[in-house]
Amino acid sequence: MAKKVAKVGIKKQKGYLYFVDKAGDISCAQMARGNKKGGKPKKVAKVGIKKEAGFLYFIDKNGDISCAKMVRGGKRKAKKKAAKKKTTKKKATKKKAAKKKATKKKATKKKATKKKATKKKAAKKKATKKKAAKRK
Repeated sequence: MAKKVAKVGIKKQKGYLYFVDKAGDISCAQMARGNKKGGKPKKVAKVGIKKEAGFLYFIDKNGDISCAKMVRGGKRKAKKKAAKKKTTKKKATKKKAAKKKATKKKATKKKATKKKATKKKAAKKKATKKKAAKRK
């Protein structure tokens, strides 16, 4: 599965994460533990390998650089299950949308009744002002 790319023979320390950086060299960084954040990466060994697309590069047990082909995709059954879940979510959103529409209709009815009431009050005020004017 994995093939050795370069023999380096690095000894790993506990609490550090070792990886192959963008330049193809081996770097390490202190791991984040609990509330403490991880450290900045430091170069451990300059190797300068050229990485190929579609391959995963890592440091093996012996401290050498190895690579393995990345597996993409998965089983078809997993995709079908995901499709079924999507359809159930769509039904739930339709119900929520219908409820929102119903609440909007109620709100518009309330606004219309408020407008009618304010119009009636304004009309009464005008009528009382006219009566007062006639009396004088």
